[in-house]
Amino acid sequence: MLIHPWDAPTEDAEWQQWLAAHDFGQLAANGRPGEPPMLQPLHFAYDPARHEAVTHLARPNPLWSALEDRPKVLLSVVDDYTFIPGPWQAAEDQPPEHGVPTSFYAAVQLTCTAHVVDDPEEKAALLRRQMGHFQPDGGSAPVAAEAAPYGRLLSGIRGLRLEVREVRAKFKYGGKRSEAVQHGISERLAERDGPGDAAARIHQQRRLATGKPAS
Repeated sequence: MLIHPWDAPTEDAEWQQWLAAHDFGQLAANGRPGEPPMLQPLHFAYDPARHEAVTHLARPNPLWSALEDRPKVLLSVVDDYTFIPGPWQAAEDQPPEHGVPTSFYAAVQLTCTAHVVDDPEEKAALLRRQMGHFQPDGGSAPVAAEAAPYGRLLSGIRGLRLEVREVRAKFKYGGKRSEAVQHGISERLAERDGPGDAAARIHQQRRLATGKPAS
């Protein structure tokens, strides 16, 4: 993923806060030589204190064989995206038809070492961490290795700890453009109010306020 200086996070807290609210992504693992990478959509819970993400998959999932031999994986999350028409991007001294269209989006990529979890007690603990993230108000029976309803179901899944080794984050919201052009784009996003426009506008306004350099 190419990250220009004007697209880079202003600080680690920017991508960490975004990732805390964006917990569905795609896990990419290396396939066998000559085969394409394997890609698995999944929910996950990211823990910045432990520098890891946790998840689980069904035991028959073909991803497991790849992880056993090639545990280095990439967890990719992309959201808050929208399309920006060319005329919106034209500089002040350009005719609108000379503007170039682009995409706005936020993306975080975590390079990880995958650790497979098969011990029932450890799987139960991992699931409790996920449940605590996704259902903080409870409402479900406790996850325990020896108790219903989850105890008998644990054999059908395998847990996965993703130990984060590197983070690459990008917030592509027109930071290369002049403030006047960026404010113009922001106004048009508010007027259009299509899918993704409100979230993109919030990012753009927030980054404008931080004074992120455009070069």
